[in-house]
Amino acid sequence: MESASATPTVEVRTIDQVPENERHGRARDLFTIWFGSNIMVLTIATGVLSTTVYHLSLGWALAGILIGNLVGGIFMALHSAQGPQLGVPQMVQTRGQFGVYGALMVVVLVIIMYAGYFASNLVLGGQSLHVVAPVLSVPAGIVIVGVVSVAATILGYKLIHTYSKIMTIAAGLALLLAFCWVLFVHGVPADLFGRGSVSPTGLLGTISAAALWQIAYAPYVSDYSRYMPKGTGAKPAFWATYGGCVLGSVLPMVLGALVGVIVGGDDPVAGLAQLTPGISTVVLIVFSIGVANTNAMNLYCGVLCVITVGQTLRRNWVPRAGGRAVVAVIVFAAALLLALAGKDNFLVVYENFIALLLYVLTPWTAINLVDYYLVRHGEYDVQSFFRADGGIYGRFNGAAIAAYLLGIVIQVPFFSSSLYTGPIAGLLNGVDISWIVGLVITCPFYYLVARYTRRRANPLGEAVLAGDSSSAS
Repeated sequence: MESASATPTVEVRTIDQVPENERHGRARDLFTIWFGSNIMVLTIATGVLSTTVYHLSLGWALAGILIGNLVGGIFMALHSAQGPQLGVPQMVQTRGQFGVYGALMVVVLVIIMYAGYFASNLVLGGQSLHVVAPVLSVPAGIVIVGVVSVAATILGYKLIHTYSKIMTIAAGLALLLAFCWVLFVHGVPADLFGRGSVSPTGLLGTISAAALWQIAYAPYVSDYSRYMPKGTGAKPAFWATYGGCVLGSVLPMVLGALVGVIVGGDDPVAGLAQLTPGISTVVLIVFSIGVANTNAMNLYCGVLCVITVGQTLRRNWVPRAGGRAVVAVIVFAAALLLALAGKDNFLVVYENFIALLLYVLTPWTAINLVDYYLVRHGEYDVQSFFRADGGIYGRFNGAAIAAYLLGIVIQVPFFSSSLYTGPIAGLLNGVDISWIVGLVITCPFYYLVARYTRRRANPLGEAVLAGDSSSAS
């Protein structure tokens, strides 16, 4: 058994609840895992979008990046605070809102998300290694980064936390070095802040991309806090996660915006190398290692989701380390094919990918947070999550499913991407406010429907409806 004092090299647990006597760690560990894991090439590429795809001036790009991360980080960190309270992966906890089978709809979408981010990271990691060592092809670099990620996933939770602590220092120093080199050694053009312009579409596109960067962590952020002692507290968990993820995201995105406005183009790796001559090899190697770190996190949580699906359909299946290793290799193989297929048109594919993610993740995060903080106040029957009939949550929860589908449908007229532009987005000159509409509609709708259905089920149990608000703090 795993304990705070003697944790095995390979993590034994997968999606089962972590017992109290195996809990360990402190809230500050959440800062390092989210700060260290965000300083990588994909974060820089997301910042590049602001000044290349969205054509913003540097000042407006910085504003959009900051606003998006500050807003999106709130939702992300609120999910993190659930881990110490419940001790289960986030997608298992989703059974408490959607029912044991109803949750499959969300879990499958999240698996696709993990695979997409994993593939995106593989592409940029492979490109970085190719720039450092041209004799190494991009596909070969993709495979190398992937193999390192799989190894970390197989070893599990504790190694990933340790990996991120190391990257907090190494990648943080590399990022600082890159900034100093661009600004003071390479130099910036005299018209730096005069390049680009501002448009509602570009500004909201940048805000949305940055907000989604944060919200995309929501389906697995509590996977990395579930081993924390229950007494960790919601506020310390929230602020450590929020500070680490927002700061660790804003800084590399700003570097990306700088690369985009000076160099332009659709190859952020080559652009960064061009602005850091003399040190580009060191910087790109560190950032490539960072890619492997973050990809290990993506793969680890994607594997937990696949196991969640398998355990839902085959209730007696309780995989451990061996099962996690097998599933990790399978998911890696699928993501590897995606990476090799999309490596030549990365920025366009990535932009469309994050736009689609925003549409399906927004209503889920709204439902989960409203249910946890406002409806149940952190009080769940965890054992029901693992029952074949869903226990007190049932197989399907019509209220959550209806709210989720409404949250997606209500966004459709506001969609704005190269794949589809809705009629209202067209009237707004392509400005995409779909995720804002999704949050504003889904949150109150689910709250009212959930309260109504629970009140009907427990007409005399108002105390049960209220829950014990002190337990979630």
